[in-house]
Amino acid sequence: MTTPSKVDTPAGPSSRREERKVLAGTLVGTTIEWYDFFIFAQLTATLLSPLFLAPLNESNPGLAQILSFALIGISFLFRPLGAVIAGHLGDRLGRKAMLVFTLVMMGAATALIGVLPTYAQIGAWAPVLLILLRVIQGFSAGGEWGGAALMAVEHAPVNLRGLFGAYPQIGVPVGMILATGLLFFLNTGMSKDDFAAWGWRVPFLLSIVLIVVGYLIRRAVSESPVFQEMALRKKESKAPLGELVRSHKLPVLYSTLIFIGNNAAGYLLIAFFISYATKTLKMPTPQILLATTLASLGWLIFTLVGGWLSDRIGRVKTFLTGYAIVFAWMIPMFALIDTKDIVLYGVALFVLTVGLGLSYGPMSAMYAEMFPANVRYSGISIGYAFGAILGGAFAATIAESLLQSTKWTGSIGIYIMILCVISAVGVVLAKETRGRPLGVSSHH
Repeated sequence: MTTPSKVDTPAGPSSRREERKVLAGTLVGTTIEWYDFFIFAQLTATLLSPLFLAPLNESNPGLAQILSFALIGISFLFRPLGAVIAGHLGDRLGRKAMLVFTLVMMGAATALIGVLPTYAQIGAWAPVLLILLRVIQGFSAGGEWGGAALMAVEHAPVNLRGLFGAYPQIGVPVGMILATGLLFFLNTGMSKDDFAAWGWRVPFLLSIVLIVVGYLIRRAVSESPVFQEMALRKKESKAPLGELVRSHKLPVLYSTLIFIGNNAAGYLLIAFFISYATKTLKMPTPQILLATTLASLGWLIFTLVGGWLSDRIGRVKTFLTGYAIVFAWMIPMFALIDTKDIVLYGVALFVLTVGLGLSYGPMSAMYAEMFPANVRYSGISIGYAFGAILGGAFAATIAESLLQSTKWTGSIGIYIMILCVISAVGVVLAKETRGRPLGVSSHH
């Protein structure tokens, strides 16, 4: 009879002080990653096509907007590569090393976008260099989430995994609050011409400060206790990726399906709504950014609630509740947005975040519980990356294309509803995981 891993005991493996450091480290890192991502996504919605796709923007603004949204999607295509490499090394060398590496990589690419010459300055090289930096961002994002999720969940007491795992998840809304809040102040604090000329570079360059803070916090966090156990027992796989492909295909498939609906709906909030409200509905940009910031606050709250709730009623019930809310809200939400009333616009977005939070908060814990320790980093990173490709990568592009072809926002709602059903099926197939052992001794 094997002794249970200390990781799976209710008391938890960490002191309170260490727990706080871990939660701060995972939250700060994912916040910075997503701040970097959202700054790009939101500027894509408002500004980057005239700066980097100038000739096309003049001749066909609609196509230029679709292509600039595709720039968001391009980076997602490289997430699986980042997930494979960071996951493989994270399962071999440790969670912590990969977290520091992906953070610095993402920050460097973001800061370089801030000094990139525009189309007017270097012609076609401008979009080429922009795409290259987006590829680097996508690569690092592919490895970031898995490491942060595992550091949080593997340090957690067994009865608090959902809540601990929600901390890297709230990096998404916190990063969004930082990004939209900063863009709001820049948009209101300087003229449109100044913002278009140089002001847009400021958020990218500020990433350098965030990277230094994140690096210092992450370096202070101890290695995951599960990885420490693997090192002690020499149980880590010599080729975690090979073993994952041979023996754990179904959990990878389920984790891919589970994320699709949430990620697609999330990217409407992150990128599409801002573009639609300001360009098509002609609503004022500062008001829209403020409404998005407030909605992000809702996303933060309900993501934490989702993690906490999944420790009480289970991961599956929490996920399904979240997806039911997103599904049911899609058509009414677009009806409210189309009124062009800023209060109703804010309500539409806020209610969406209830469903988004409940179908995002439990994800770290559920994914970690789906895989054995020696392939866990690879498994959750790859599932997450493929879910993001099929979900959010081209959600804004598809939404814009549906809008231009049908002239009816409800068509976008139906598209998201279909993805919610697919994700709900993935949740049901994966079955309940709450309380499943995470330690090395529990897998043979």
